[in-house]
Amino acid sequence: MTSLNSTRHHTALLVFLLIVLAHWAEHLVQAAQIWVLGWPIPEARGVLGLWFPWLVKSEALHYGYAVVMLIGFVLLRKGFTGRSRVWWNIALGIQVWHHFEHLLLLVQAVTGNHLLGRPVVTSVAQLVFPRVELHLFYNSVVFVPMVVAMLLHRRPNLAEYEEANCSCATVVPRAAVPV
Repeated sequence: MTSLNSTRHHTALLVFLLIVLAHWAEHLVQAAQIWVLGWPIPEARGVLGLWFPWLVKSEALHYGYAVVMLIGFVLLRKGFTGRSRVWWNIALGIQVWHHFEHLLLLVQAVTGNHLLGRPVVTSVAQLVFPRVELHLFYNSVVFVPMVVAMLLHRRPNLAEYEEANCSCATVVPRAAVPV
């Protein structure tokens, strides 16, 4: 565990980022299928969903991804300091809510009891926003502070650099460079 936030932090962050980007790509392809290609929403399944349609309809898969994201944010959190920790915590907090929404969807799918008697599984925010747009929104509001955290983490100020346990910094603050 310690190495995830020290010697292996950079690699762990890259793997985490690749997982997030792959998920983003699926949502962006689905959005393009709907709004660019004019496909009906049930047919717009992203890339993997074209070959494995059950994937898009599997609440367990979506919940699993939400859990992976939550675990990634928690496991990699200690490697961040200062400003980057603040932004990472913001992303983590939003992901906690996103996870709750997916847990709610999973429970409905398993039990057959839908929120407020709706005909399909429905999240709290989905009572107001359509599902495709909502997922794009959630992924955006988690992704943006995550990227800000990663950028700040790679370019720390002197105090953050001195507190860091990893070697992720690509720019070493001037006062930390020996003369």
